[in-house]
Amino acid sequence: MTDARLRRGRGSLAVCFFAQGVTFALLVTRIPAIQDRYGISDSLLPAFLAAVPVLAGVGSVAAGKLVRRVAPSAVLRWAQPVVLLALLGVGAGERMWHVAVALSVFGLAVGALDASMNMLGVSLQHAYGRSIMLGFHAAYSLGGIVGASLAWVAVHRDVALGVSYLAVVVVVLPAALVGSRWYVDGGRGGGEEPGGGRAPGVLVPLCLVMTFAYIGDSTVSNWSAKYLTDVLGGSEALATVPYNAYMVTTLLGRAVGDMGVRRFGAVAVVRGGAVLAAVGFGVVAGAPGPWAGVAGFTLLGVGLSVLVPQTFAAARGDAEVARLNVFNYVGFLVGSPLVGALGDAWSYRGAMLVPLVLVLVTLRYARSFGVERDRYGGGHERPRTVDVG
Repeated sequence: MTDARLRRGRGSLAVCFFAQGVTFALLVTRIPAIQDRYGISDSLLPAFLAAVPVLAGVGSVAAGKLVRRVAPSAVLRWAQPVVLLALLGVGAGERMWHVAVALSVFGLAVGALDASMNMLGVSLQHAYGRSIMLGFHAAYSLGGIVGASLAWVAVHRDVALGVSYLAVVVVVLPAALVGSRWYVDGGRGGGEEPGGGRAPGVLVPLCLVMTFAYIGDSTVSNWSAKYLTDVLGGSEALATVPYNAYMVTTLLGRAVGDMGVRRFGAVAVVRGGAVLAAVGFGVVAGAPGPWAGVAGFTLLGVGLSVLVPQTFAAARGDAEVARLNVFNYVGFLVGSPLVGALGDAWSYRGAMLVPLVLVLVTLRYARSFGVERDRYGGGHERPRTVDVG
């Protein structure tokens, strides 16, 4: 495989990650507008929101089975347009069943998309022989910032939901279709890496780390604004700052993360990320005022930024990536209700200690991210595993 083809494949996949970051941010930041458009009650809204990650898990599992017969690039080529068209459907419908169908399609397709684009990322990293996975997730974070900014503009200019989605889709969809011409499967077909096929139990440490990372992420995305106003006494304007700061430091952490992995190794980077994330949650839990809370959430972005990309990078093959991806949605489903329930029953300061403990548990499994060189592929890196004891 030529270097030029690998570079084109890497660039086109980065565009895919960026586009998905934009798309997902446009969905989650406009939930109040979606609720108002379709008259979804507060009691019914959680069911709609929970259905998306549940169906995404189904889509991820389906993608893992599908890539046994077709290449991940083929799955990604159809999944991303379907996700974008489903987003358009969310904004264009009129009845509640319209949005239910659109969100169902979105969930199934986004699961296949998340799985297949990370499959391609892992296979390209193997083809390159060095860490490049965090760069793809940096593109996703940048897309999330752009998507959230576009949503802010639409709200402040009173642009209709469907019109704002259409304006983005007509730009992003053609770019995604053109970019998909250069996807590269890293020299592998569907299925496992040579020497793969590990027992599912071997993946347990990685699945736990993925879950813990997304519990932490969902805590920030769902509770940072409320925590700053209700617990730390910040203003509503200041309450918009923590998540934006978190997104920026997540982007920065991922932008430099590959260099850190190349210099210090994956184990050290994962351990450092877990410690920084735990310190961030500790600062948030003990913050005497709102600006200290902002500092804690900002530090969290640096710490959590490396955990998810490195978990995907530790997978040996497409089927393992698909299994790990399911625990992305498990963490997303568990995190927000867990913190909310603990906050109501105990205190929100105390609730922040739960994700703190969970990210510290990641230290127990950091050795799962270690690599050893073998003769396959002339320096190909393969994850070591540890038992869950």
